[in-house]
Amino acid sequence: MSQPVVLITGCSSGIGRALADAFHGAGYQVWACARKPQDLAALSAAGFVAVELDVNDAEAQQRAVNRLQAEAGRLDVLINNAGYGAMGPLLDGGAQGMRQQFETNVFSLVELTRNCFPLLRASRGLVVNIGSVSSVLFTPFAGVYCASKAAVHALSSSLRLELAPFGIQLMEVQPGAIASSFGANAGQSAEQLINEDSPWWPLREGIRARANASQEKPTPANEFAAVLLAAAQKPKRPALLRIGNGSRSLPLMVRWLPRALMDKMMSKRFGLDRKLS
Repeated sequence: MSQPVVLITGCSSGIGRALADAFHGAGYQVWACARKPQDLAALSAAGFVAVELDVNDAEAQQRAVNRLQAEAGRLDVLINNAGYGAMGPLLDGGAQGMRQQFETNVFSLVELTRNCFPLLRASRGLVVNIGSVSSVLFTPFAGVYCASKAAVHALSSSLRLELAPFGIQLMEVQPGAIASSFGANAGQSAEQLINEDSPWWPLREGIRARANASQEKPTPANEFAAVLLAAAQKPKRPALLRIGNGSRSLPLMVRWLPRALMDKMMSKRFGLDRKLS
C-alpha cells in the first residue's frame, strides 16, 4: 500500500509544526504549508514536502493542489490549521476587521477543502478542521475571532454530513490553551488596534489580557498533536475532539452557569466592570 499523505496548513510553528512532526513520525508523507521562505527552508530540512501557501491566495491554493496531484497522486488527510486571532474591541475593528478574520479562518478553509475534494474522494480520506473552544465560549475583545470559530463549528457540522456519502470523514478539533505563538500573534494584532482615540483606551490592559489568555497554563503542542494523531488513526473518528487546558471545562461552564453570572465573570476578568464616560 502506498505511503499515506497528509496536507497541513500553517506549519511554521506551534500546532501546525507539531502536527507535521507527529504525522511524519507515524509514517505519513507530510506536505507542510507555510508562507515565509525561512519557514519553508526549515520544513524542508526536517524532511517534509514544503509547500509555499498563503491560504488567502486562490491561485496559490490551486498550484499547491495541482502539485499534490502530480507528485503524490493522493491525499489521505487534510488538516485545515492555518488561522489567527483578531483581538480588540469589535467596533474598533469594524467590518474590515471581520472580513480579514473570516477570509483566513473560514473562507480559505472551505475553499481549500473544495479544491482537495477530488483527491479526498478518491482516497475516502479525512478532513480535520482546527476550530477553538472560543467557538463555544464567547468573550469580550475577541468577538470577531469567536465568531469565526463559531462559523467553523457550524460549517464543520454541515460539511461532515455532506461528505459522508463519499466516504470522507470530518473531524472538528476544538483546542483549549495550547503552547504556541498564537498568543504573541494575537497580542501584536491587538496592539495594532489599540490607540488613544478608541473609546476603549482606558481598558487596554483588559484587551491585552484577552490576547494572552490562550497561553495561560497551556498544553504542550506535541501532546496536542499526539492526541489528534491517535484520533485520526482510528477507523471511525470522533466528530468533535477537544484537546488542551480548558477545552472541556470551559464549555461546561457555558452550558451550566447562568448567563448573568458568566457576563459578570467575563466583565471582571477583562476589566469591563467599570463605567466609562
